Amino acid sequence: MTDTKTAPYASANPEVASGVAQFLTPVVHQLVALAVNGKQAHWHVRGHNFIEVHEYLDQVVEHAQDAADLAAERVIALGLPIDARLETVAKSGATAPKAGFKQADETIADVVAQIDLATEKVNAAITGLAELDPASQDIAISIRQTLDKDRWFLSAHLSVN
Repeated sequence: MTDTKTAPYASANPEVASGVAQFLTPVVHQLVALAVNGKQAHWHVRGHNFIEVHEYLDQVVEHAQDAADLAAERVIALGLPIDARLETVAKSGATAPKAGFKQADETIADVVAQIDLATEKVNAAITGLAELDPASQDIAISIRQTLDKDRWFLSAHLSVN
């Protein structure tokens, strides 16, 4: 059974902590999905620019893991638990791309779509946390900046200009 009581060391207002958890938990779930799906894509990418995409996907995975950790630790610092087990993430509605080998362009498009889903959750958190908890909003903004950069780097592989 999961203990959902606040941690005894928590000094945060319970309403603020609950609100932060409401906005950051979906962010954590989507980032965990991005990390898992990004690693899957890393293993299965094929094509003429294989090595660049293969290696950059490791960075995307690392960034997603770091961002999920940052968001989850904020919720925990405010005294609430977070459940980001793979079973929970799968039930959260996070989507998974098709399995198997794919050409680099298709792989990039799939990962960019995953980044876009994470960005939607982060944007909701940025908006929702603006007045509720600016420190948590700063975390969401930082995550958004990293997602934007990863999206740019991957999308540049698809650009014809």
